[in-house]
Amino acid sequence: MLINFIEQLINGLRTGSIYALIAIGYTMVYGIAKMINFAHGDIIMVGAYALYFSISVLGLPVPIALLITVIICGVLGVMIEKVAYKPLRSAPPLAVLITAIGMSFFLQSASLLIFGSTPIPFQSVIPNVNISIGPVVISSITVVTLIVTAIAMILLTLFVNKTKLGSAMRAVSEDKGAAELMGINVNSTISMTFAIGSALAAVAGVLYICQYQSMKPTLGALPGIKAFVAAVLGGIGSIPGAMIGGILLGLIESVSKAYISTELADAIVFGVLIVVLLFRPSGLLGKKKIVKV
Repeated sequence: MLINFIEQLINGLRTGSIYALIAIGYTMVYGIAKMINFAHGDIIMVGAYALYFSISVLGLPVPIALLITVIICGVLGVMIEKVAYKPLRSAPPLAVLITAIGMSFFLQSASLLIFGSTPIPFQSVIPNVNISIGPVVISSITVVTLIVTAIAMILLTLFVNKTKLGSAMRAVSEDKGAAELMGINVNSTISMTFAIGSALAAVAGVLYICQYQSMKPTLGALPGIKAFVAAVLGGIGSIPGAMIGGILLGLIESVSKAYISTELADAIVFGVLIVVLLFRPSGLLGKKKIVKV
């Protein structure tokens, strides 16, 4: 019983790590541009198809295919920001929401036209080997997912806190007007934020299809929504909060599937969002802001 519980926790960490990578993209964009990019989940899907096309159609080596996947998603993130979000920075929230949903449907429809609706099987680029640590069995995909996620989060934290570009991002997040007066290019900083968030979504997409080994145009819809829940749970706008929220959500989902009900697991996850919004709207690490009118 204890061994099974430990394995479920490890599975939850694996899934939660993927949610955390996606949630960071949501929280970075909101923290700097004050917008929710609901097309972010579909960038995971684009990353999955980009990896599949690079390996299965072009026959590229895995390392090059992975690099191309990250670049494609990073460029796509910048294009989405320039085309869909930049013109709407001063628009009402409803207009931004409609645009985001429209962009999401556009990406899904484009993938449907190109690749069709039939799920495409995809062999994991990570060799699936079971690793025994005493009585506990862990898959190699889980180990790689945890290591890659930890490295990505450490590098992102160092980038944001220790580099000049990271300082610019934090300045724009605090006050766009003041940042512009200090000589910071706000437009470039926002574009860079979309690029970094989308690149992390590409990594999440690769890890996701290595775990499930199948892809379809709606691949990123549910993980994207759950990652948004994770971002709200941790505190939208807080990078550490997105990390914690993703991990917690993965653990809740894994334990719910194992000990309550597989069918009810998603309902429990979204129930967590309702509870958080009712009792702590700012999230676990979010800050309450007083707005004067």
